[in-house]
Amino acid sequence: MARESFDKEIQFLRMLVLTSGAYSRQQFAQRLGISVHTFDKTIRRLKDIVNTVYQQLPQEQGKEFAETLRFSYYESADPMLLFLYRAKSLKESESYRLSLLLAAMQEEARTVMELLDACCSDLPAELPLPDEKTIRSDLKYLEEVGVIVKEHGGRPYRYRVHDRLVKDLTFEELLDLYDYVDIMANTQVPSVQGYLLRDSVKKALQQAGNAENVTGEPFLYKYHYYSRILDEAHLFTLLGAIRQRRKVRFLYFSPRTRKSYASKNTNPLFERETEGKEVVILPLKVIYDHQYGRWYLLGSESRQGIVKFRLEGLTQLNEDEAVSEETFSEKLHLLEEKTRYSWLIDTGKPLTVRVRFFSPEAPQPNFVKERVLLQGQWGQITEEDEASFIYEIKVHGTTEIKPWLRSFGSSCEVLAPEHLRRELIEEWKEIAAYYESV
Repeated sequence: MARESFDKEIQFLRMLVLTSGAYSRQQFAQRLGISVHTFDKTIRRLKDIVNTVYQQLPQEQGKEFAETLRFSYYESADPMLLFLYRAKSLKESESYRLSLLLAAMQEEARTVMELLDACCSDLPAELPLPDEKTIRSDLKYLEEVGVIVKEHGGRPYRYRVHDRLVKDLTFEELLDLYDYVDIMANTQVPSVQGYLLRDSVKKALQQAGNAENVTGEPFLYKYHYYSRILDEAHLFTLLGAIRQRRKVRFLYFSPRTRKSYASKNTNPLFERETEGKEVVILPLKVIYDHQYGRWYLLGSESRQGIVKFRLEGLTQLNEDEAVSEETFSEKLHLLEEKTRYSWLIDTGKPLTVRVRFFSPEAPQPNFVKERVLLQGQWGQITEEDEASFIYEIKVHGTTEIKPWLRSFGSSCEVLAPEHLRRELIEEWKEIAAYYESV
C-alpha cells in the first residue's frame, strides 16, 4: 500500500474513467485544479506504470493511456485502477528500498542490521543509502499493513514475509481459494483487498509451476460502477478511525463544484486559495449505495451536528484527536435516531409514503410485486387485489426513495404524501414534453 497521499492520481483516474478521455489537456487541468505541466507529468508517470503492469502487451497496444484502460473490458477494474495500491506511487528510493527488504526476507527471517546491509549493497548508486532509523521505519510500516511479521524470541528481533497463507496450502487448495476470492472480490464491497489477495494467490500458483491452470479465467465479471474502487483508498483509513474513536481531517470538494482536487501548498510564497472546504469530523459510519456505486461518510461535526459526505470528494485525509467512548456512543446513538427510517442516508422528518402498484395482466408472473418485496426494505403491503396492491413505508424524507418509485414507470402511483405526488406529476410532464412532435 502506498505510504504517500495520491489524491491527485485518484481524481485523475476517476475523471478519465467517467469521461473516457473526452477532455483536452487544458480542460483536465482546469477541472482538477492543477497546471497543464503537472497534468503532463502525471500522465507520464501513469504511462510508465501502465508499461510496467502490461509488459506482455504488443507495442501497438500500449500507445495511449486511455486505450489501455479500455483494452481489456472485463479487467478494466483490475489491475488498472489498482496499481496505486501496489506501492507504485511511492518515491523512487522508497520503492527500491521496500522491494529489496521484501526480497531479503523472502527466504529466511532477518534482523534489522542484516536488512540494512542487504539494502545498502543492492541499492542503485544514484539513490541515497538508508540508515538504521529508516529501515526500522520501513519495517514498522510493512508490519502494520500485514506484509511482514516479527518472529517470537528475544533481541535482536527477526522479521520475515507473512506468506504462510499460500505456502501451507496445496495446489488444489490454492486453486479453490483463488476461485473463491475472485468471485467475492468482483461481487462484494469492499473489493480492493480481495483483488490484492487474488493477485497474491495467482502468483503463488504460478510459482508452484502450474501457471497454465490459471491463465484462463473461469469467471468473467463486469461491475458498472468500477470507479468505486478508487474511493476505497479512504475506506480503511476511515474504518480504522471509527474503531479507534478518532476524528478525521480532510479537504472536501462537493460533486457540485467545478474542481475536484487542489494541489497541497508546500511553498508559502506560492500559496493560493482552494475551492475545497476544510472539515474536521468524528466519523461514525460508512455506507455504500449499491444502486449508484457510491460511498458515503456519516459523522458528527461540532457546530452542524450530523453531516454527510461523498467519499469521492475527500482529499488530504488524516486522522486527528481521539474522543472518549462516551462521546462516540452518544453521537452514534443520535445518528441512528436520525437515520432509523432512512432509505439510505436521508435525515429529514419521518413521514409515511403510500403507493399503489399495478400488477401485470395474467398469465404474466407478478414481477412488480416480486421487485417490491425484494427492494422495498422495511415497507409493507397493506392492501391487495387482483389488479393492484398498496405499499406503505415510513422514511426520513422522500429524496432517496423517489428515484426508486420513478423507476416503476406506469406501474406505480404515489398516493401520499401530497407533495411527493405533485413532484412526480411535474417530473413526468417535463419528460413528456421531451417527446412532443417537433
